Amino acid sequence: MNENHSKLNRIGVFYDGNYFLHVSNYYNYFHPRRSRLSIAGLHEFIRGQVAKEEGTERRLCQIVDAHYFRGRLNAAEASQRNNQLYNDRVFDDVLMNEGVTTHYLPLKSRSGKKEEKGIDVWLALEAYELSIHKRFNVVVLITSDGDYVPLVRKLNTIGTRVMVLSWDFEYTDDSGQKMVTRTSQDLLDEVTYPVVMHQVIDDRVRRNDLLINNLFLQSENYYNVREIHPVEAKLVNRGKILSVKNGYGFISLLPNNLFFHYTDVIEGDFNEMHEGDTVEYTLGRNTKGEDVAKNVRFVVEQQSADAPRVEQESAPVQQQEQEQPKGNGAQTVTVVKEQPGGVLHGIHLDPPCPEIKKGAEPSKE
Repeated sequence: MNENHSKLNRIGVFYDGNYFLHVSNYYNYFHPRRSRLSIAGLHEFIRGQVAKEEGTERRLCQIVDAHYFRGRLNAAEASQRNNQLYNDRVFDDVLMNEGVTTHYLPLKSRSGKKEEKGIDVWLALEAYELSIHKRFNVVVLITSDGDYVPLVRKLNTIGTRVMVLSWDFEYTDDSGQKMVTRTSQDLLDEVTYPVVMHQVIDDRVRRNDLLINNLFLQSENYYNVREIHPVEAKLVNRGKILSVKNGYGFISLLPNNLFFHYTDVIEGDFNEMHEGDTVEYTLGRNTKGEDVAKNVRFVVEQQSADAPRVEQESAPVQQQEQEQPKGNGAQTVTVVKEQPGGVLHGIHLDPPCPEIKKGAEPSKE
């Protein structure tokens, strides 16, 4: 009996988390599939692909180790970004259920932006060390980065075969900018088994292949878009414009402020927006998974004795009544749903809140 048909093939899978998120966003927002990638489905595909390349049975190809590497915000910063902490926990649950070990490093600030530092080095070190100790027959890399070529060469020296799952695609984002993703040719040349995933997925001959269809989340799956991205609930936020450039601007919000494009302005004229103007907006995500402002509209601030308003910068409008115990400094605040005309009604304070401008009388209930 052929040795390949009798021995277990031990597979180690290593995710470049930021790349995986980028690819998943592409399929969810820009590809006709309109769905995110499934971790479970991807693992089943990997087992089948390794069996095919190694000339053995699927049952003899087992993922014995899987690791996910990514930079992420610390808890304090994530708590200021809507439901980011919840999002992180939900995805951690998904990875945990599929037996994937997570590795995180804090994002570092550079020129006012958050960037990953050291993740690729950590992934390479872990992959090489674990390949030695756990004797992987095949290491699967989910990445497109040519920086992993030295890792592939080191794995080749110890007899570990390397498979790379890669995606090449391009699209035009919401701001009209053309986005292109290409896999390093040097990386593809060095690995044992290069798998061009976008061709596999778009192959019309395999459009009814269950293995391919299971690469994407089904609507009934608990890990879905609305759980991972609850920003789609469209909570209305309010903030002040920090700056306005040629065709885009920024709304003040810690820690990185919010980008918005002129096409996201739904009420008012973008050209008449200025620094310090108050706007309302909903949160969205760009293709890199970063928070951006959507549905931006100019707010004309009016205060009178009949309808006093309290501005809370960048705070979501809660569609419920909140009552605190009355006493010294206590207040009762009622916020009613936004009306079709875009006006908020029903805010009242008891006793008068010190945030209201001098001379304004609280409305009578």
